[in-house]
Amino acid sequence: RRTCCCSTTHPHHHTLPPLPPYFSVIMAALTSSFIGLTATTAKMAGVSNGSKVSMMNVWQPNNNKFFETLSFLPPLSQQDIAKQIQYIVGKGWTPCLEFAAPEVAMTVDHGTSNIVSSASCGYYDNRYWSMWKLPMFGCTDPNQVLMEMQKCTSTFPGSYIRVAGFDSDKQVQQVSFIVHRPPGFEQISTTRRSV
Repeated sequence: RRTCCCSTTHPHHHTLPPLPPYFSVIMAALTSSFIGLTATTAKMAGVSNGSKVSMMNVWQPNNNKFFETLSFLPPLSQQDIAKQIQYIVGKGWTPCLEFAAPEVAMTVDHGTSNIVSSASCGYYDNRYWSMWKLPMFGCTDPNQVLMEMQKCTSTFPGSYIRVAGFDSDKQVQQVSFIVHRPPGFEQISTTRRSV
């Protein structure tokens, strides 16, 4: 029998139901050292990867850079982008457009400032992209964002362009996703991301 006492000053004890007889076996299995997935343990667990080796893939490192929130998805259509912008303004977030040339869009090192990262943790020269105009404070019409997106794309066709959504209550960026990639930097299809 097990008893439970909610606190040291608790006026009474109540009895918990007994543990099942196999509980000690389960606990021993959980607390024993992990020996890995061997042929024997895999067979016992009903796990096999031998017949599915052809399904294993290797990450394609060439031209397979991901940006922001939705990069793991197939490229967004114009309708998909419009729905995401509708979601941003529907949540009351402030939409903002940003752009960057391909050579500065990726954060690969600390840039030309020579700032030592151990002294300035998290600092990168190109962590911010240039803003297209001001954030669209109070915007409730997704079409306004789409029009500004088209203007930005026609002005800077050789740049990456993203839409960000900022939550003024929480004082954070809630979402950011690419809406335009420059020629030569198109997102590869999901079927070609691994080989």
